[in-house]
Amino acid sequence: MAGFTHFDETGAARMVDVGDKAETERSATAESRITMLPETLALIREGRASKGDVLGVARLAGIMGAKKTPDLIPLCHPLALTNVELDLTTEDTPAPAIVIRATCKLRGKTGVEMEALTAASIAALTVYDMCKAVDRGMVIENVRLLFKDGGKSGRYEAP
Repeated sequence: MAGFTHFDETGAARMVDVGDKAETERSATAESRITMLPETLALIREGRASKGDVLGVARLAGIMGAKKTPDLIPLCHPLALTNVELDLTTEDTPAPAIVIRATCKLRGKTGVEMEALTAASIAALTVYDMCKAVDRGMVIENVRLLFKDGGKSGRYEAP
């Protein structure tokens, strides 16, 4: 399967051998967005959600998610992350939403894109979980990689 690194010559799934790769500084930033009713966003902003500090708990969940990525995604390597940061911002337009940006960093032999994507996704799922009693119509969308740097493939920035 030319082009895909997680398959051997017979098409069987495999973990990529990174043993001979050089360690480099690596970072990745991913984003997710969760849209909701204006009333739900107001509850979150005002700290009136019945389950507590939605943004604070989602931030912690995202950090934990990044650290658990190899337990969730079968072929990911366990990584010694040196930093995980989550930025959760609220916005009213184009629709009431929370935008989540997760950045992961390390010095290692493989990238941290999956950790950043997992962090952004888990944080959004946590917002949903904490607010579903008042708004089951929330939508998690646009989970994507915004930026990565380091390693053989170098730098990537989403258009």
